[in-house]
Amino acid sequence: QVQLVESGGGLVQAGDSLRLSCSVDAPTSSPYTMAWFRQAPGKEREFVAAIARIVLSKFYAEFAKGRFTISKDNAKNEVYLLMDDLQPDVAAVYYCAARGGGNRTEANDYDNWGRGTRVTVYS
Repeated sequence: QVQLVESGGGLVQAGDSLRLSCSVDAPTSSPYTMAWFRQAPGKEREFVAAIARIVLSKFYAEFAKGRFTISKDNAKNEVYLLMDDLQPDVAAVYYCAARGGGNRTEANDYDNWGRGTRVTVYS
């Protein structure tokens, strides 16, 4: 099991940027795929972005392309999600997830989860 702790959420104004962080209690250079998911009220948890284990391949949901950037810092064992030009439609609880295999976009394929950090956008 990998312990994950998200931070960086909050209330932001439309048009602002926000960076979410995920602290990982295992080396991020380990063979895990790290991902971000989000869940808005009344909706299912959905894939946002993932970064592959050793090589830095990145994968994004269509809505995230060009707006969100996933990255990681192996020295700090942290994974980040930078969100630019935030709009009210991105409001949700954002979760960090890890799996011991290649990239997947279904939440059921991940067995390690943080508790989430809430992002709220006002216009």
